[in-house]
Amino acid sequence: MTVPTLDVDRSDPEYRAWLKESVRRVQADANRSADTHLLRYPLPAAWGIDLYLKDESTHPTGSLKHRLARSLFLYGLCNGWIRPGKPVIEASSGSTAVSEAYFAQLIGVPFVAVMARSTSRAKIELIEFHGGRCHLVDDPCEVYETATALAADTGGHYMDQFTYAERATDWRGNNNIAESVFAQLRLEPHPEPAWIVATAGTGGTSATIARYVHYMQYDTRICVADPENSCFFDGWVNRDPDATCPTGSRIEGIGRPRMEPSFVAGAIDRMMRVPDAASIAAVHLLEGVLGRKAGASTGTGLYSALRIVAEMRAAGRTGSVVTLICDPGDRYLDKYYSAEWLAAQRIDPAPHRAALEAFLAGGDWSDG
Repeated sequence: MTVPTLDVDRSDPEYRAWLKESVRRVQADANRSADTHLLRYPLPAAWGIDLYLKDESTHPTGSLKHRLARSLFLYGLCNGWIRPGKPVIEASSGSTAVSEAYFAQLIGVPFVAVMARSTSRAKIELIEFHGGRCHLVDDPCEVYETATALAADTGGHYMDQFTYAERATDWRGNNNIAESVFAQLRLEPHPEPAWIVATAGTGGTSATIARYVHYMQYDTRICVADPENSCFFDGWVNRDPDATCPTGSRIEGIGRPRMEPSFVAGAIDRMMRVPDAASIAAVHLLEGVLGRKAGASTGTGLYSALRIVAEMRAAGRTGSVVTLICDPGDRYLDKYYSAEWLAAQRIDPAPHRAALEAFLAGGDWSDG
């Protein structure tokens, strides 16, 4: 954890005016942005189970990370860590950096994203579109140290989403994602969902949702779906805070090589490991329902949600399940929607897609 040097005179009228204006601009963004939609995924009516997707791809920067970036900027500004003229630097797998570049441009400070070289070209272009600069590294495990060093060299602020994501967001309410979901379910047949399924990069979203559920005394359970090449599942199952994974996740935005400080393992009820082929199969299936593409992290959550639906059906239980649309698929046309990339990665989603289609048609679950 890195705490910036406080080299600004907090009583300086120019700084105070800049701080007030910056906070106003960030809060105004939230005021302008309507809440994201809660979409229904069609399931057979006879099952008595409703599946919903919270569509976070409709944020101004196109992903769930818009909420996180806004919270991190307010946190950094109000702590006195983000200063006029000094760069904000972030270690990211892409979408957080896109959103942070947007907010940095909004308040007029430079932004540098430290990312793995394998990050999709579309995300890099979006960061640059919002005025940010990308610093690419070969090893995804190097992003933390590189971001820390750049902040020290430039006198900037390392935002460190992997440490601060779980504390920057007000999990008690204030229109966070959890409060929004429950408000939107109020008139539905099953307004208190049996399960909410999230995926984890920082772990901030699952922490916010789980804490809110406990705070409001709901019976909803929280499941975190984890892709291949991520340590979160093993760390949670084995209660090992030092768990690591030597290989980076192929599902951009989720999965980490280490147990991040913002991943609050004790707040969640269940984890599910999802094969990358199943994640991609699920998001291809979703395209046929929505008529548009979503990122593969959405598929990771959807596959887990459908598996939970199958378990509920097998047990004769009714209710509702909620998962998330994390970001749009047009950022990954050269990956998850590319036959060449899938072949190069030796990923074949076809068996998992066939199994999902058979489940939705007949109700029998198979892992593909």
